[in-house]
Amino acid sequence: MNDKTPKRALVTGASGGLGSAIALRLARDGLHVIVHANSRLEAATALAAEIAAAGGSAEAVAFDVTDRAATHAACAKLLEAGPIQVIVNNAGTHDDAAFPALRQAQWHDVMAVSVDGFFNVTQPLTMPMIRTRWGRVINISSVAALTGNRGQVNYAAAKGALNSATKALSLELASRGITVNAVAPGIIESGMAEGSFDKAMIERIVPAKRTGRADEVAALVAFLASDDAGYISGQVISINGGMA
Repeated sequence: MNDKTPKRALVTGASGGLGSAIALRLARDGLHVIVHANSRLEAATALAAEIAAAGGSAEAVAFDVTDRAATHAACAKLLEAGPIQVIVNNAGTHDDAAFPALRQAQWHDVMAVSVDGFFNVTQPLTMPMIRTRWGRVINISSVAALTGNRGQVNYAAAKGALNSATKALSLELASRGITVNAVAPGIIESGMAEGSFDKAMIERIVPAKRTGRADEVAALVAFLASDDAGYISGQVISINGGMA
């Protein structure tokens, strides 16, 4: 790549509210954004078209991050155009239940997307990134991993594992010019939080007395993806309106 070639960023789960905000912001900052979806390729394609119409650069892909073979095949194809130097592991899901009623499938499926998905996507992209001597891995975690949340033992465990993986991988890659960080949002206006928290509850548990916006999380991700954040690594950074 020459100096005029934009860095390439893969945002998983970018067909959702938070992921699309991150993709839009990274594109605005001059990166070529690979907009990933699981099954909603139409939404990813529409977002890539929106980015292009605004003067940015993007493409859409679809694959199941929990399927190792499919993910490796998709990553190999993406790497044909060059290394991916920014990875945003945003794909995630929740399937809530009180722990005594939690089914094995609920535990497995939530863990698979966040933890297996992180591994399946990041591992095949790591060595090409290392060869460039510059990279950013940004994992989207949750306040639930830090404080816990009733009915979300599976989700908290998945995001907690992601936090630990963030810290360990940051140690392996720090000398290669690659940072690895996690962003832990609180209650954000998005499809995942919609209907789970009413206004009174938000005012009670969030010191800022409001939900966060997806673009606020995207701004933090964009900073971590920038040259300015080159000395920040191995961190789990909360963005939650002051929640403990």
